[in-house]
Amino acid sequence: MTKSLDASGLRLLKVSADLENEAAPAHATVFASPIGLGKLRKKVEAFQDENTKKDRPKNADLVQSISAIVEAGLRALWRSPPLRFPARGPVHPWEIWLERNEADQFLERAQALGVAFEGDRLQFPEDIVVVGHGTHDQIAAAVRNLGAVKALAAPTVMSDYFEGMPPEEQAEWAQAMERLLQLPDVANPRYITLLDSGVGLNHPLIRSFLDPADRHAAHLGWGLDDTRGHGTQLAGLSLFGDLLPVIQSNIPVQVRHRLESAKIIPDAGQNPHHLLGAVVLNAVNAVEGSAERGRTFSMASTTDEDTPHDGAPTSWSSEIDQLTAGVSGNQHRQRLFVISAGNTNQNRFQGADYLSICDDPDHEIESPAQAWNPICVGAYTEKVRLPAGLPGTAVAPMGDLAPSSRTASWSKHWPIKPDVVMEGGNWVQDHLPPPLNHPALALLTTDHQYPLRSLTTTADTSAATALAAKTITELWEDYPHLWPETIRAIFVSSARWTQQMKAHLPANPSKGEFARLFQRYGYGVPDPVRAKRSAANALSLIVQDTITPYRPSASAGAEPVHNQMKFFQLPWPREVLRQLGATEVTLRVALSTFIEPNPSEAARGSKFRYASHNLRFKLNRANENLAQFEARINKLADDADAEAVADNDGWIFGRNRRDVGSLHIDELRCPASDLARRNLLAVHPVAGWWKSKSVQNVDQKAARFGLVVELDAGDVEADLYAEVATAIANLNVAEVGV
Repeated sequence: MTKSLDASGLRLLKVSADLENEAAPAHATVFASPIGLGKLRKKVEAFQDENTKKDRPKNADLVQSISAIVEAGLRALWRSPPLRFPARGPVHPWEIWLERNEADQFLERAQALGVAFEGDRLQFPEDIVVVGHGTHDQIAAAVRNLGAVKALAAPTVMSDYFEGMPPEEQAEWAQAMERLLQLPDVANPRYITLLDSGVGLNHPLIRSFLDPADRHAAHLGWGLDDTRGHGTQLAGLSLFGDLLPVIQSNIPVQVRHRLESAKIIPDAGQNPHHLLGAVVLNAVNAVEGSAERGRTFSMASTTDEDTPHDGAPTSWSSEIDQLTAGVSGNQHRQRLFVISAGNTNQNRFQGADYLSICDDPDHEIESPAQAWNPICVGAYTEKVRLPAGLPGTAVAPMGDLAPSSRTASWSKHWPIKPDVVMEGGNWVQDHLPPPLNHPALALLTTDHQYPLRSLTTTADTSAATALAAKTITELWEDYPHLWPETIRAIFVSSARWTQQMKAHLPANPSKGEFARLFQRYGYGVPDPVRAKRSAANALSLIVQDTITPYRPSASAGAEPVHNQMKFFQLPWPREVLRQLGATEVTLRVALSTFIEPNPSEAARGSKFRYASHNLRFKLNRANENLAQFEARINKLADDADAEAVADNDGWIFGRNRRDVGSLHIDELRCPASDLARRNLLAVHPVAGWWKSKSVQNVDQKAARFGLVVELDAGDVEADLYAEVATAIANLNVAEVGV
């Protein structure tokens, strides 16, 4: 009769029976939606009031087999031993088994009920398994209202379980996963180029993705193997992410991208400080000279010898900006770099609030991660569970800054760094400081000593950087036509602060009160689903264009003047937005360009002229036509005071956070009827070192930019989609001289 309990609106979750006593009743646990309950009620009523053609009560087999219907509690879904069922009261970790096709929606909606989730996710043919943290009432509310939960259990395996295995068992796990690897036939795969200590070739989880010819070194005399282990650890994360959920899933693993190794860390000793930029330049030239391919450069190597720099450029960061802009290297091309923020000094943590230690200027982001053009990656953590019986507590709460992550302590006119944060593990604090690393709070990855060791753990901002490179490369695989500048904009703009991060804000934050969040977390945690949706959705507008920012002055001997503005008519469905009236909508804009650096200007104190050019975006006001909008921008372009007064148009972050560096992101929230009249977006130049008397042929210097505009209209999105898609096809782009 259980088939009748697995019909529309009903889902059979569990059947328990006494196998030794066939006469004993069985117990079925069923999730019933309101529709399902209504159908079950009608079946019972039909049993009471109606007969079949054979003069039997309708639904007799079903109803007569049911002795009682009661509301099930959480214990009815519990798979682990009864003694491990969590006690009532505090927040506990719960292993939650979910329907595969409903998991994403459950995770999103359950967070609104107060359930916090760890980042790891196990995947099985019919199930997704996650670990959620919540009270009995929060978990019960999620189970009762959301309907995707199939079972609950006590969380068990963590990274320390695999790291502590004997070598032969580790090898068996690695070899079993190797058999599940699927290598798609991709004509031109993208590559992650690891600028690190080298990568080992013989590991079963790496050798299919790293050709021997794709290992290089900054110096010909260096070996290509990884004797330190760091590069091989990051190779595993760059391919698979945290191996903990992947290696347990026992389902096919598909990776479309491949690896290159460009060794920049010698096997012994370290590079002289004054040669750090040259070493990276040599490594980039080595890999690019071997093959023409799409690359994401990933570098988790920084230095504290340049600190304190207070956000100002150094020789190494300036060389990175040159490489990304395509004005350095044997091949002149724009490159996408992902760089770690650097790690804190663990011995500095002596029992004080860990965030105050991370925020200390002595823990400022290390060079070259303050460079303008690359993506700087800090670390946050969702790893807070410790093995049973281990004394101490996790240092960072779930969803907050990892204690290893450095922050930006510098003044507002230098770029926002880090750009984003990714999982970087946690530390455990026992009764004595300092806190310690623990493998249970780290990420599982590949070990360079295979077959002596197959698996190990790693953490900190290096791990976070490898995860970011993986996510970026997977996004780029889906949209290979996008420029590095545009991929950066989409990836960083997809980031959001966690609830724990936002808990550090007051109830109604002013623009200035966002500063601490930007200094710690950048724009937050990237969401690959949101990023891909932005790249594909008609409610997102993506523009790749060039602008010639300056031209010679008509006055002899004067410095160049501003040359071009680009105007974009946003494809808003005006009538639909007007009908929505006061309904709040959110507009998010990201503008990304790669600047050519001039560190001499910065050293002389000209903060606006480190960059070759600086671009800004503006949105017209509700009562402003094109001519009025253009006139306002012309007035603001050279008048910083006027721009400060004008910064009251509803933008959330404001110009102090938006108009720095070479990546500009802000959000606007306003009534839908107002947005219907705010449909002109301008990209315009402000001062840069190209705009100086010494620059020749300035009117021939063009700059590329990527512009991403996202409209979030909440529940009415479906009504807007078709109209926006049609309007985008007829998009009107205007170029106006300044």
